[in-house]
Amino acid sequence: MKNEVKSAVDFLANILRTSKHVSEQQVHIFKENLQNLLSSKFENHWFPSKPNKGSGYRCIRINHKMDPLLLQAGHSCGLNETVIFSIIPKELTIWVDPFDVSYRIGENGSIGVLFESDNTSFNDNSSSSMSSTSSSSSLSSGIESPSPMSMMSFSANSCKGQFMSEFPRDMGLKQFAAYVYS
Repeated sequence: MKNEVKSAVDFLANILRTSKHVSEQQVHIFKENLQNLLSSKFENHWFPSKPNKGSGYRCIRINHKMDPLLLQAGHSCGLNETVIFSIIPKELTIWVDPFDVSYRIGENGSIGVLFESDNTSFNDNSSSSMSSTSSSSSLSSGIESPSPMSMMSFSANSCKGQFMSEFPRDMGLKQFAAYVYS
């Protein structure tokens, strides 16, 4: 669970970093608090033998209403709801499931994969970090500790199995949105 939650938190932190109104210290505090909040929330709702079970509960959603845990993590570092809404895409959904973390911007947007593991050895009661290997070619390229923004890949029409392409790390949020919607 630890790797999956970290992928989602890193993704959101990288989005916050695109704003000149958010300091690196605020991003750090946001990350720490959100990591703890999500881990606590998911602790009894993590089922590696049935990864889809509880998927809706583990969904982080912003759709004209801020996800309460994002808001709580934002408040912990001095960011109010207005500031967070101005930075994070308006219709963002992140699914944090065992072995897979995906996201979508917009109701009809493509689904991007933040983390994917092919590890099938697990303990159903374990909520600690599992040793997993990503099936994404970005992780096996020898890049040390890649960020979600550098290893992000998109699927053209479905969550998995179709055309995948690399997301350029230096792309800004506006270019990112244009890329996702193209």
